[in-house]
Amino acid sequence: MAERRATHARQSTSVTDSQIISQECIEQHSEPKLLSTTETSSVNPQDLETGGNLLKPRFKTTWHRFIGRGRKPVGVIQSIKKIYGCSWLNLLLLLTPVAWWAHFDGHLADSHTVVFTLCFLAMIPHECLFDYCGEQMALYCGKDFGDLITITLNNAVEATLAILLLLKCELKLLQSTITGVVLLHLLLVPGAAFLTGGARIWEQDLHPVHTQLNHTLLTVGVLALLLPASFYAAISGSTSEAILANGDLPDLGSGTQTDFLNMSRGLAVLLLLIYICSRIFYHNPPGAGNTSLTHSLTPAPLKAYEAKLEREEPEVNQWVCICVLIVNIAIVAVTSEWLVDSIEPVRHISGITSEWFGLVVLPFVSFSADGVVAAGYFFHKALRRVWSKTRDPGEPPNTLAKAEAIDLSIQFILLWMPFLTLLGWWTGKPFNLLFDFFEVALLLGACFLVNFVTADSKTNWAEGFILLSFYAMMVLCTWYYTGESDVSSLVLCPGQPATSD
Repeated sequence: MAERRATHARQSTSVTDSQIISQECIEQHSEPKLLSTTETSSVNPQDLETGGNLLKPRFKTTWHRFIGRGRKPVGVIQSIKKIYGCSWLNLLLLLTPVAWWAHFDGHLADSHTVVFTLCFLAMIPHECLFDYCGEQMALYCGKDFGDLITITLNNAVEATLAILLLLKCELKLLQSTITGVVLLHLLLVPGAAFLTGGARIWEQDLHPVHTQLNHTLLTVGVLALLLPASFYAAISGSTSEAILANGDLPDLGSGTQTDFLNMSRGLAVLLLLIYICSRIFYHNPPGAGNTSLTHSLTPAPLKAYEAKLEREEPEVNQWVCICVLIVNIAIVAVTSEWLVDSIEPVRHISGITSEWFGLVVLPFVSFSADGVVAAGYFFHKALRRVWSKTRDPGEPPNTLAKAEAIDLSIQFILLWMPFLTLLGWWTGKPFNLLFDFFEVALLLGACFLVNFVTADSKTNWAEGFILLSFYAMMVLCTWYYTGESDVSSLVLCPGQPATSD
């Protein structure tokens, strides 16, 4: 995918003043992405009126746009070729049947490690397919709904893995994985994007209105986890006895675990309502004809990007894309199950604590695909700049910061985490929102740092390096952390013995 972005960027050669906005849109997508966004090519300057307002939409209704009325139809065979040829990483799809075979064979030496490694690598191309299909669906749905689809699909691998951890009753590992996914998308991914995107420009811009709403959503999501942790600290400080293996505090009665479950389920419902209301506000703000793109503070390249989405012809048929997504989700679910089955043996063999495994290792399943593509692209561009002529100015820098990964964190903590809590209620799994205080502290620190970095809706490479450094600090400290045994006892399934690292 990164290779295709570079090809699109080279297509722009005009230098007239009327095409400055067009060039800015190309710059926005000439850099490699560490997260999922639709590639852009040149945008016709006629797509923008004076002042950056969009012209009359090409499609009368959202349904007309979705069914592709007025667009050139795309065949089934052509769509399949485009989907499975979107990236060279799709060659790793061949590892999926091999991973399944290794799971069922059982005669391999150190089979659990082999299965874990194969399943981990097999997830990479499936993440690429989610990425590409999300980009294509954005052409049929527009930027606002396209962003929501892309964010949801980018969270699909982590969400599937989390659901399986819940059903397998690995609840403490699930809590660590949720924390790790949120931290990775708050610190590592945007930090790398700010560092690389701002290397050749003084500062990059973010959408001010979107950023302000994200600050509030991220803060309330993290504070919702602080409430049970504070409640536990208060009641545990009033007794000198430890929590029993069945999750009871002797001095506080036998309903301690039940209290935290009821508390968590109520918080989950409220968090879901917050997320739903925020999406309604974002997609349908008050006032006739208002959208996120019509706001006076919206950067002009974002408006040009929406115009480009309307004019660009999709490479894939929307119905084929939907069918591929359904099949891909099913394959990811099965592969994730084999991955989860091999986690405990691999963890014991390697000696890695469950905290570090959940906070660091498992979240990299989703980041590995974009990380490999981006690393290869930057390596290629670095060599090209070293060996190219010094008078070659190269590609112009990008003026827009890529911070979509923050949206992934917000969706995971406001949508998927509450969903998992309610799913645990329905399936009889005692999953609650009482996380280790260390994990809550990490989330609070990351939330504060990210909100402070993006407070002025501008970023630079130094701030990107700061985010990466804090993530490295978190990884280092987590390596020595073994977790709170008393809190772990409150997320044990009936009959499940307490374990220690």
